[in-house]
Amino acid sequence: MIPIQDPNTDEPTLTPEPRDATIDPFVEHRRLLFGTAYHMLGSVADAEDILQDAWLKWHVMDQDSVEHPKSYLVRTVTNLALNRLTSARATRETYIGPWLPEPLITAPNAAEETEMADTVSTAMLVVLETLSPTERAVFVLREVFGYSYADIGAFLDRAEATVRQISHRARSHVQARRPRFEADDAARQEITEKFMAACHGGDLNALMELLAPEVTLWNDGGGIVTAARRPLHGPDHVARWLLGVMAKPDSVGIRLESAVVNGELSIVGMIGDYPIGALTYDIHDGRIENIRFQVNPHKLGGIRAAGGGL
Repeated sequence: MIPIQDPNTDEPTLTPEPRDATIDPFVEHRRLLFGTAYHMLGSVADAEDILQDAWLKWHVMDQDSVEHPKSYLVRTVTNLALNRLTSARATRETYIGPWLPEPLITAPNAAEETEMADTVSTAMLVVLETLSPTERAVFVLREVFGYSYADIGAFLDRAEATVRQISHRARSHVQARRPRFEADDAARQEITEKFMAACHGGDLNALMELLAPEVTLWNDGGGIVTAARRPLHGPDHVARWLLGVMAKPDSVGIRLESAVVNGELSIVGMIGDYPIGALTYDIHDGRIENIRFQVNPHKLGGIRAAGGGL
């Protein structure tokens, strides 16, 4: 995609680009397409399904008639994801316990390379869940992938002015709710190692020292495995619950390993070579403030795949 300046707007638009007939545009842009679907749905499995549907649509049409293959594919994936998200929201209303996005293992620098380190974090995906499907699509296309309002309007069959309004509303909503917790890499590494050591050693006091006074833990088991069905609050409650999980008979042999999940250093629980959970968290003033613990086995595909699509 080559941007040019439209004299009637302050944003770039698209102009035809040279194409290499030996490269399948779908393969060339697969990473972008997966990222679009994953940001829209917060689900690795659903994102892969969307890509499969988009691939079928792409390969049954006259590709030579498509002037902008990349834009066509993004539009296709966006609209497929919108349809999936609309139906998924109804299903999530009856979900057992807290619903969390599917975690995704990313390479240490993958998020930075694609400029998605912040927007792909589990905390941000949780915030995106509070947007309407259309708001989420506009936010993802605009804020994550940098498409112009005109392009997004074409993708969604909406007027440019309408897209601007939706974008402003979505951005304001996200800014009011987005996590503002930061820790440099060295500090996050140190806290992660201390957290794992405290859990492995069953050290209640050491674990409580790492938790912020306002710490909250959300646990997604989806009704498939045992999990807390309501958020847990406070260092004592959260620490005792975590150590209780580690002490259960079916947790024998579990080991905690650090891993980059959704662009951030996090923790994966392993038994043998099999992942049984992913734990992501925010750090504020040197302590862990929010913990998201994904143990639904149907939502660990992005951990087992060890790389996903970002």
